[in-house]
Amino acid sequence: MRRILPILSIILLTAIHSQGQSSRNNPNTDAVARIINLYPNPATFYITFDLQKAYEKGLSIQVYNFLGKKMYESQNVTMKVTIDLADFNRGIYIYHLRNQSGKILESGKFQVTR
Repeated sequence: MRRILPILSIILLTAIHSQGQSSRNNPNTDAVARIINLYPNPATFYITFDLQKAYEKGLSIQVYNFLGKKMYESQNVTMKVTIDLADFNRGIYIYHLRNQSGKILESGKFQVTR
């Protein structure tokens, strides 16, 4: 039993390490699929959503606090949307980018620090 435990630990660590390496070797998976970039993150006074080449008319952005309360919504967004964070408390917020039919095209999170 004493010999099996170290061997299993080594096998498990090797498997975890190789999975981490394979996900790090392909940096383009996130970059290709992203429709929207946001910056700065973490944000203090404002956050900017920058739509990429997949921009289409009729998109909307909703921002929710971590409890699910809608904090911001914008219909028919332009290529660049800047949100003033004066009414936002410190914490993590979730955004949804939706198309005209309401389908979520992209979702993500950002942090507000003060």
